[in-house]
Amino acid sequence: MSDLAIDVQNLSKRYRIGVEENSHNSLVQAVIDWLGRPIRNFRQLRGLTKFEEDQADARKDVIWALKDVSLQVKPGEVVGVIGKNGAGKSTLLKVLSKITYPTSGVIKLQGRVSSLLEVGTGFHPELTGRENIYLNGTILGMTKHEIDQKFEEIVNFSGVKKFIDTPVKRYSSGMRVRLAFSVAAHLEPEILLVDEVLSVGDAAFQKKSLGKMEEVSQQGRTVLFVSHNMGAVRSLCSRAILLEDGKLIMDDFPDRIIEKYLQDNDLSSGGRVIWPEGSHPQSHEVDLLGIEIESEDGEVKSTFQIDEGFHIKIHYQIKRSIRNLRLYLRFRTMLGETVFATHEDATIRKGFIREPGIYTATCTIPPNLLNNITYRIMIGVDSPGNKVFIPGTDYLEFDVIDTSEGYRYAKGAFDGPIRPKLSWDVEKKKDKDILK
Repeated sequence: MSDLAIDVQNLSKRYRIGVEENSHNSLVQAVIDWLGRPIRNFRQLRGLTKFEEDQADARKDVIWALKDVSLQVKPGEVVGVIGKNGAGKSTLLKVLSKITYPTSGVIKLQGRVSSLLEVGTGFHPELTGRENIYLNGTILGMTKHEIDQKFEEIVNFSGVKKFIDTPVKRYSSGMRVRLAFSVAAHLEPEILLVDEVLSVGDAAFQKKSLGKMEEVSQQGRTVLFVSHNMGAVRSLCSRAILLEDGKLIMDDFPDRIIEKYLQDNDLSSGGRVIWPEGSHPQSHEVDLLGIEIESEDGEVKSTFQIDEGFHIKIHYQIKRSIRNLRLYLRFRTMLGETVFATHEDATIRKGFIREPGIYTATCTIPPNLLNNITYRIMIGVDSPGNKVFIPGTDYLEFDVIDTSEGYRYAKGAFDGPIRPKLSWDVEKKKDKDILK
């Protein structure tokens, strides 16, 4: 028997996608296209079941979601899977879960596999939560007696006890994901595959889920964890892999993978949104022109070290005089929870008037304030108690990470949306008189 929980060799997965139709500039072109359509339809239908292997890479309607990926994971390892959107992370987990089959390659898995890839995956919407627990356990090969022993623990962990006999189709997305994770983690799988669907849950449940995955790994089970949250990967995983355009680029310690990811994927370009003329958020009085997140040395980017300060710049235009204008920022977690809010007129007396013109408002975020998670920036413009010019909307995301060495911070030991580094002073006293 192999000493590997997961053994993947030269795994590839390709998909056929739609191709843009040609447009016609004349009636003659349209008629010719109509006459030739039956032949093209036949060729497309034939192509659905037959690839020309020597031409597959050159076809416009073929993409490789995974290409020659090889991966070995030992029992008990917690492996983070990192990569940009479209890198192949979710496809890898779907292939390992046998939701979709590979185009080529070999997959060997030792033990039962439980996966949480999308909200409600594996649940029958017409069945109740109770019935779905037994259905999932049966699929994993467990007996009714084994499921009975785990049932109360699953329900209590999920927090949906009140609705356990309600059809799953009536659950909210948060309820479904809580029950789905609880089922996946408690039915004793040897291998647990988790996509970033955990972000649907609330903060308390997310923390509890990460703790459960760590507990599962300590029991000798294997976890493959896909996430954009560098802090979670860094604190939870003992190892990580980096995917790019369907290829496995690097396999190393999480800190090194995160550093490589930041260097090679040009994340700095993600820290800016500039709207084309006519498409920007606007009202009769105000136009938002663009938003940028800049480092202290002026580089636009969307990932910052925890001890790195940065600036948020909002460019806007006032088209008519506005009394008591307030442009505000609201920092939010990926779960939609507000971390804090601030607004540009905080130091300006009431009753001021901002005249027409183009402005740039800069908000400075100090170092050692935010935690190592992903944040969203909501921006809105109003006149308090008078009028909302542009409603608050999430426009940008950015990551705060901690790749520091040493004991300046205890890695993974802090929860919550902020992690300020505050000044402490400890003084030794001569006696206990201070307690009187």
